[in-house]
Amino acid sequence: MLRTINELVAEERALRSRATQHLGLADDEQQRLRSVEVRLDQCWDLLRQRRAKSEFGENPDEAAVRPAGEVEGYQG
Repeated sequence: MLRTINELVAEERALRSRATQHLGLADDEQQRLRSVEVRLDQCWDLLRQRRAKSEFGENPDEAAVRPAGEVEGYQG
């Protein structure tokens, strides 16, 4: 899980860097950036679920990826 998160963070940084260096991204790059952002939110959510289940004596393998619309609606 952490490896996936690190890979997504690296891709997000690369896309954001390219956006600032070239004053924008192509449509497909913008879509990819949004996809990476959503996937990162889902991964972080899953990791938090797993840690919480473990902390409270539940099986962390029962945690599940939540839909994008659900994790994108969270308020921090």
